[in-house]
Amino acid sequence: MVLAVALVLLVPPAGGVASAAGKPVVTLSDSQAGTGGAVTVSGSGWPARTLLMVLVCGRATPARGVVGGTNSCANADGRAVTTDADGRFSRRLPVAEPPVPCPCVVHVATATGAKEQADAVFQVAGHPVEPLPEETSGGRLSVLTDTRLEGSSGLLTWFGAPADRTLVFTVGNVGTAAVKNPVFQVGTAHGVFAPQWDERQWRGTIAPGKKARVALPVELAAGAHGDYTVSLKYGGKVIAEQPWGVGRPWGVTLFWILLCVVVPAAVFRIGMAVVDRVRPPRAGRPGRGPRPHALRRRTPGLHAFRRRTTAAQDPPPVSAPTLPWFTPDAGPGPAAGRLSAPHDDRPTSPTTPSRKGTQ
Repeated sequence: MVLAVALVLLVPPAGGVASAAGKPVVTLSDSQAGTGGAVTVSGSGWPARTLLMVLVCGRATPARGVVGGTNSCANADGRAVTTDADGRFSRRLPVAEPPVPCPCVVHVATATGAKEQADAVFQVAGHPVEPLPEETSGGRLSVLTDTRLEGSSGLLTWFGAPADRTLVFTVGNVGTAAVKNPVFQVGTAHGVFAPQWDERQWRGTIAPGKKARVALPVELAAGAHGDYTVSLKYGGKVIAEQPWGVGRPWGVTLFWILLCVVVPAAVFRIGMAVVDRVRPPRAGRPGRGPRPHALRRRTPGLHAFRRRTTAAQDPPPVSAPTLPWFTPDAGPGPAAGRLSAPHDDRPTSPTTPSRKGTQ
């Protein structure tokens, strides 16, 4: 008896094991509500401690999923919730009309960790209902190799230009009909935010059993940086994901630092120049020019240069000429220092008596 009780306590119930090992489950408190109301969304079987996104989506069924991805959901009125240690959650969700007609579902998907999703049928009262578009049969594409991002950032990206890459992957047609000009959806998500999807069409035809290499451009907004996730979707299903780490544009930071240093310095210089121009002159010194003593301090060698220039331009001093009639004698005697009569070298005219005869 004691052994039987111990076995009952040790073996977990079969229902708990099935819910933990099975797919995630979503239940609603009401199957229909109008805009402005609310519905309680509960779930079980989800990964523990995982962030989930809860949305009301149109043009969707649990069998086909959400046709058009999150572009068919009321993203602005979505809610986030984190599962507990047992993978359970409960969240109150406001009812809002999706951007596309019903049939509608409450779509729950993981925002972090392994990709899991589940849908519960829900009717938005008063919202139009249209049949789902016909599902294309025949050709089906599947990713055969791991996706990768090719390319590198240039110098302009360092200054805030948009970062761009090329998403390269190989797909194979596992259907029975050819696929012509397939349209893929490329989404970029930053952190835990939902991806922003853009349609990219590949030109070409993939025959059944054949494969093709596909390259699609991916571009982020200007100045974007951090950890991003690039997702690839085809036929309403995510078929590949690739992480992308974008560096910070340090050139923009350097530009603002230089701007904060250069502009104040320029303003200060301009202000000092204006103050120097409008400052009144000192008493006894007319004019607004620089003061003489300040000029002398700034150019200490100016006067020395002027003196050297004046000395170089002045003519050399001329010594006094010696009188021709004064002949000093070197020797002593009474005749030393006597005056001599000037000598006349003019020729003597025969009619003019000589000066010696006249004397």
